[in-house]
Amino acid sequence: MPGAAAKRHPIQVVSRRTGLSADVLRAWEKRYGILEPARSDGGRRLYSDDDIEYLRLLKRATAAGRNVGQLAALSRRELTALVREDEAAASAVPTPPGAAPVRTAVLERALGAMRQLDASTLEATLRRAMIESEAIQFLEGVVVPLLEQVGELWEKGELRPAHEHLASAVVRGVLGEFLGTFSAAADAPHVLVATPTGQRHEFGAMLAAATAAAVGWRVTYLGAELPADEIAAAAKQAGVAAVGLSLVHPRGDAEVGEQLRHLRRALAADVVLLVGGSAAGSYQKTLRDVGATHVPDLPHLRTTLASVGRGTARRS
Repeated sequence: MPGAAAKRHPIQVVSRRTGLSADVLRAWEKRYGILEPARSDGGRRLYSDDDIEYLRLLKRATAAGRNVGQLAALSRRELTALVREDEAAASAVPTPPGAAPVRTAVLERALGAMRQLDASTLEATLRRAMIESEAIQFLEGVVVPLLEQVGELWEKGELRPAHEHLASAVVRGVLGEFLGTFSAAADAPHVLVATPTGQRHEFGAMLAAATAAAVGWRVTYLGAELPADEIAAAAKQAGVAAVGLSLVHPRGDAEVGEQLRHLRRALAADVVLLVGGSAAGSYQKTLRDVGATHVPDLPHLRTTLASVGRGTARRS
């Protein structure tokens, strides 16, 4: 029978026993060095019973509002004492009725920080939400609603350009960090994501890339405003199964339509072309003509990627 220090639990078991998602575990390890899991012969992470107990303590401490980056510097004894102290204090304070959902609280903190031009608090709020949430929950339950609210406030004239620029810069940085936390299997399907020439808004593309990474795809993200020839050349070099584009503005533009037709001709016949973004619906006829798939939102993207991934597996 292995001892308590034996590294024998795969990450899926640890996730179930601690209530922490595999994404959170990987992020904590990469960012804060909280654990050094062993590796199986096949390269899978393996954890000990002690590791699981430590992670349970960390979860209890972060649930009380502690920052995991600070907790990582504590000894096990110090962490245990801090958890007991926090839980004793919390038990003495009754929970107010009708407390706001966690997502609403996160959005309120984020919007408040943005209005105060407080980039560090906005970044810390989003990073904490990223660590403490499932990957898809973070993208669809935090980032998307935040961007939607910023857009609505901007249209109402309630934000100055400085506020919108600060929010954009912070969200862009956090999404880039989010993308960096994933490492897909070598045989995972591969997608390239970009926006074509004239499409300067890249958040749709970044969210698509992050979603693909979160569901296990290898991702090549090329950013905004890339000519169709360059997208096609990169797709060929990388050997991707799919290319994802985001279209935001303008709507129904003849030049954008021609870029879509040109890109489809330049791509290999078996490469799937996925097109989303708030303006994508205005190019429905062109999308049908070129055989591209319209992806109206991130849940549809996840469904489409699952379908494309199954087709890729059958061909290989």
